[in-house]
Amino acid sequence: MQNRKIYIHYRSMFGESPQDAMAQQSYSKPNYDNSSRPTSGVDTGRESTAMASHKGVSGTILEAAFVDPAYSWPPAEGQGKNAIELQASTALMKSAAPNDAKNNINDEEISLSPSMCSTDDEGDGNTRPRFKVKKVTGVETQSKTKGMLCCRRNVDEEVLNTKEVRVDENGNPVSDAEAMERQQEFTHERNIAKLSKNQRAAERQRRILAKKKKKRREARAAERYRRVPEGILIYRLDTSDRTVTLVSGPSSNTNLETLIRQIVVVGAKPGSESSRRGILLTDADGTQHNLVACEQRTAIAWLESIDMMLASRPNVAVQAKLAESGHSSFSKFGNSQSSGWAKGKEGKLSQTEREEIEERYVNLAAYSNNLIRAGAVPNAPAKSKSAKAAAGGAGGIYYTVTQVREDGEEYDEETLESIAKRRAVIKDSWDFFRMVCSLLRDRRKYDEVFRRMQLDPVYPYLNSMTGLNDPGDDMAMGGNIGADKPLTQVHREEYDDMSNSAIARDLVSRAEVALPSLVEICKALAGSLGMEEVGVGPVKDAGAALRKAEKKYEGDVLKVTDYCRALLVVKDFPTLLALLELARDSFGPLIRRVKLSTLKTDRSPKPGGYRDCVINLELKDHICEIQIHLWPMWVVCGVDGFRHYRHCLEYSTDTFGDPYEALAGLDRKTMAELIVMAEEAVADMPLETLEWYHEKFILDYFAEVGLFLNHGLYEWAETTLRALIKLRCQSPDIGPDHHETSHSMDTSNRHCVHKRRTKMPTRWRRRYTRTNNRRRRRRLMQKEVYGISGSKIHLRV
Repeated sequence: MQNRKIYIHYRSMFGESPQDAMAQQSYSKPNYDNSSRPTSGVDTGRESTAMASHKGVSGTILEAAFVDPAYSWPPAEGQGKNAIELQASTALMKSAAPNDAKNNINDEEISLSPSMCSTDDEGDGNTRPRFKVKKVTGVETQSKTKGMLCCRRNVDEEVLNTKEVRVDENGNPVSDAEAMERQQEFTHERNIAKLSKNQRAAERQRRILAKKKKKRREARAAERYRRVPEGILIYRLDTSDRTVTLVSGPSSNTNLETLIRQIVVVGAKPGSESSRRGILLTDADGTQHNLVACEQRTAIAWLESIDMMLASRPNVAVQAKLAESGHSSFSKFGNSQSSGWAKGKEGKLSQTEREEIEERYVNLAAYSNNLIRAGAVPNAPAKSKSAKAAAGGAGGIYYTVTQVREDGEEYDEETLESIAKRRAVIKDSWDFFRMVCSLLRDRRKYDEVFRRMQLDPVYPYLNSMTGLNDPGDDMAMGGNIGADKPLTQVHREEYDDMSNSAIARDLVSRAEVALPSLVEICKALAGSLGMEEVGVGPVKDAGAALRKAEKKYEGDVLKVTDYCRALLVVKDFPTLLALLELARDSFGPLIRRVKLSTLKTDRSPKPGGYRDCVINLELKDHICEIQIHLWPMWVVCGVDGFRHYRHCLEYSTDTFGDPYEALAGLDRKTMAELIVMAEEAVADMPLETLEWYHEKFILDYFAEVGLFLNHGLYEWAETTLRALIKLRCQSPDIGPDHHETSHSMDTSNRHCVHKRRTKMPTRWRRRYTRTNNRRRRRRLMQKEVYGISGSKIHLRV
């Protein structure tokens, strides 16, 4: 009976009787090729609950939670998340029961090949060679010599002789060498047969264990989908046959007439929902269906997987379905013309390269999702209850892209390490791009602050002043480069025989001697003008001085004049003018330079847009530096202003007119992986729960807009920009007329509306026009009252 059941499964695979199959197939060596493994007995219908994704010869399978159109999402407070978590915990407890029925799997139901059905006692068809010794009597002719001397002669005599001869089972004589060769051949074949039996037994046991694992997974998934809460539908995407199938039951209020049960996907694009969780799918007959996911990263991962799927060549079954429906949007190579992966250099990829890219993307998305679900990516220190309800719940429980192997085994350590390394590289790239967006945002803030500061009535007077030893750094205006700096440290004779390192150490020691005098001067200035922001920086070490001299002054350490340094923060231009006058009257003979060039309208600011004033003093034969910061400029970045300046100088961010230019040259694969990292960064703050005071997440979403624009996802880019503009208008510190709001409107109008050829909303167009009119009137007022023409300011006499 055991063999009969196995033969029934075998017949269902090969379509022939077990006797014919066994007669046509002779076993030689176990085959471990995945493509030749039996797959019968595996349920591929609606009740099949393969977890998340299954990459192999059958393609990729993704399963995730979507919102039932008859319900709202996220659920009301206290209705969705707690119930879902409780149901998930119940399923875990039931799966851990000792007498779980899911483990009671009959080994006879496992599909095995005929060679695996044989047992060790069935024999291998070979018998040991047997030999015996046989006595043979015969007449032999022997030559003998008789006689002596001349009478000697040779005589042949016939004698009767008996001897032993080795013969086989058939009585044929066998030589000793031939008998030994037969014995060695038998031993070799017996060892091979024994090894083959062990391999067949191991393969049989492995498949049995794999089948049990799969049955347990299916049972857990079936239990999971039986407990799906109201308002949630679980769909499966199978890239092998390009279908989207409903795998969970409908809810009580579900409209069964419009319910999507199964469709063949021939096109997909982002939906227009403000939540940015919608996917618009096109069926083979041209019908469009809208699926709204429970989480943002679900929609993004699905849309990218579908885009990769449509760029690949469909199999014969899919081609037949498409031919029946009359669909003709596939090129001669078999891929969809609407897919971004079928255009440009990505369209020239081979099928193997596409599969490798798809597998790497799915692995990265799975790894990122596991980190988010495990809480290993802390993004928000504290969230409101509504944010928690929206970020967690059913979407997180049912969405996963974990890859499942055919044999039921998980990733090995090398694969996980490779995925982790790839994620680290993409994470660093995302952090760098986000930093570029932050640097350019702060530069715009500096420019806006300086524009407002120019409205001060005393600014024309300051703009007309000439500094001391201050040609500036702007070469276009006759300034100097670093090597031409007119002010240097005092040159001493002993420096001629010293190395740069020794000179730098000597200057550091002299700076430590001059530091107390600089502190007293700063206290006197701050006390006279009532300044509260005063700081004395540590003495610059020799290593930092050498690096600065090498980078800026062609290795001349004497031109480094900020070994001993301090800073003062004044509240406005009048206070700055008062400080300059007080410094001239108090210690004018000690002043060696007053640098005002960055505060002039016709001069360029420092890298990053920062502007300040610098006074250099000579104290105890050492040049010291006092940095005078203006409070409106200082408050933009605070103590991190130097870091902003250093990064802008290092990465030359001033060459970017738009932060999205930093993405130029990246391929589509890298862009898709960067979007995964962006979603990981905003996982704790969905777009619909974002508030105006979440500056960190607002910057994350603004950076993600650039990824969407470069990836062709203009709908989601426009949706995100609209949300950000709304938040900027709601902010009490920014408002609709702020430069940040105007910049977001400009970005939306320049990129999204132009690329999609859609019109800007009427209320936005009116607000955009009103803001531009205010700017125009302000410029006219500046020109009439303060003599400001364009970006330059002239002092009226």
